[in-house]
Amino acid sequence: MTEEIRINKTLLPFSWLYGIIIWFRNKFFDWGILRTVEFPIPVICIGNIAVGGTGKTPHTECLIRMLKSNYRIAVLSRGYKRKSSGYILADKQATVQNIGDEPYQMWKKFPDILVAVDKKRVRGIRNLLELPEDKKPEIILLDDAFQHRYVTPSLSIVLTDSHRLFYEDTLLPAGRLRESSRNISRANIVIVTKCSPDFKPIDYRVITKNLNLYPYHSLFFTSLVYGNIQPVFRSEDSQEFSLGNLKEDKI
Repeated sequence: MTEEIRINKTLLPFSWLYGIIIWFRNKFFDWGILRTVEFPIPVICIGNIAVGGTGKTPHTECLIRMLKSNYRIAVLSRGYKRKSSGYILADKQATVQNIGDEPYQMWKKFPDILVAVDKKRVRGIRNLLELPEDKKPEIILLDDAFQHRYVTPSLSIVLTDSHRLFYEDTLLPAGRLRESSRNISRANIVIVTKCSPDFKPIDYRVITKNLNLYPYHSLFFTSLVYGNIQPVFRSEDSQEFSLGNLKEDKI
């Protein structure tokens, strides 16, 4: 089950203020004051409502593996902590500095797909759709864009870490939520990630009940399985080995 979640109660007044600001922002989109754009191809958003790692990159890579044999795929990311700005489409000159570490990782793993970065996702999608017809993507995966409401996604997937489920958390800065857990209503699919292999049926039932999802939500539970350790710089004598080989080693 989940670990104890620490809430900084002294910061709760700031969380309430932050919550009011986020509530008005979402209402401005709901009321049409802030405009959102819908595109003519499927746009799948993978995100969360909490800061921190919930497993977005592994799940994005899972979707790439599932879809790339049948569709031309593009991944559009903000490119967090990159040293560049604007729209960049990854090519042979791509580096961690100009597209960010996670987009670079995906591009190195899947060189046969498009990987682009742009803080302004609407502009990024429009640039991708202006590519030649034989290169133009048929599906776009938006990485970490659940709060980026300027794009209307065809499908929204929200992840929540099994060790820090959103219903036990509170808003920033007292907790880690970017927005109220009520806004999970915008999602189509909810995935509880990093589940322990020791989970019992009762654990799944308790989490399912406490999530209190709507009937239209699809709920999934996933866990991580680690592969072999691989050398970063390969040579003739380099080889893979399993994590179990490190039990007696100091690193």
